[in-house]
Amino acid sequence: MGDHVANPNTALKRTPLHGLHLELGAKMVPFAGWEMPVHYPMGVLREHLHTRAEAGLFDVSHMGQVILTCDPAALEAVVPVDVIGLAEGRQRYGIFTSDTGGILDDLMIANRGDHLFVVVNASMADQDISLLRDALGDAVQPITNRALLALQGPRSEDILAEVTLSCREMRFMDVATLPSPHGDLWVSRSGYTGEDGFEISVANDQAEALARALLAHPAVAPIGLGARDSLRLEAGLPLYGADLDRATTPAEAGLGWAIGKARRENRRDFPGAATILDQLAMGPARKRVGLLPRTRAPMRAGVTLFSSETAEMPIGTVTSGAFGPSLDAPISMGYVATEHAASGTVLFGELRGKRLPVSVTQLPFRPSTYKR
Repeated sequence: MGDHVANPNTALKRTPLHGLHLELGAKMVPFAGWEMPVHYPMGVLREHLHTRAEAGLFDVSHMGQVILTCDPAALEAVVPVDVIGLAEGRQRYGIFTSDTGGILDDLMIANRGDHLFVVVNASMADQDISLLRDALGDAVQPITNRALLALQGPRSEDILAEVTLSCREMRFMDVATLPSPHGDLWVSRSGYTGEDGFEISVANDQAEALARALLAHPAVAPIGLGARDSLRLEAGLPLYGADLDRATTPAEAGLGWAIGKARRENRRDFPGAATILDQLAMGPARKRVGLLPRTRAPMRAGVTLFSSETAEMPIGTVTSGAFGPSLDAPISMGYVATEHAASGTVLFGELRGKRLPVSVTQLPFRPSTYKR
């Protein structure tokens, strides 16, 4: 899950780490209604590779944090995932869907015992909170007094253990409240890079102290939105507003795995169920795929895809594209007609009036390294 860029002309919000970003030399940009760091002096390429090799610290405080004091069954009215079956201390990827089966946003859902904790995308937070309130009323409590940090990379566990030792006991998609010198940390072993790592909710007045404590470790570097995008793209993770939107269904997006057996067979009362379940059973007309351009030129969002150099009718579109530093090659994601979605299929992207070859490939581009 992630955020798409918002209108740069609106007043921008700032996270509790804004001053620290400036001190660290960040280039700040408008993003999803917030002023956020796109990169630091290290630069996007080195930030990306540093995260893969050691550990990167991301400010993701722009994401919406919400507590739900409702029965898990109530949340199932607006998401097609199994919330009832989510065990205490565990987190699950979720999707908000429309009555026509389109994706309204994606989110993370955690069972914290006496309540659920969800994290939604910043650009869609107002919509999502309104949607939740319509369904759940006063059970919806937006959290505005906590920042959110992400520590990602193979050294993450060792580094966070110096702040809160109990993190070593967590596995991928566990959630826990862990004591620390910076107050109670709401920690999940998850992230948006394909690496092992943690997302850490911390009180606003302790956010900078925690960030400085983590950055004091020689293996940690601050990482901006530029590398966050290339990291998630290598990991084959979709971005809402780019790879996911209201015109895209879970089956098309390759997110059918998030809709478990209980929701497919028994509790089928979620928005868009007829369309979504039909596509999961019969297959969609188009699919999200990985794309490897055969030249060094990246194929970015909006590039039209054709089945041949001379075909008149397009068969797909690129929705995300960038240089993949870990692969030392350009990579893209997009949607293509299902008959052209097999791995190894050669398509042609139209770039500046020329048709250049691109190969369909399986996602992710780089295997994930989560701690199972």
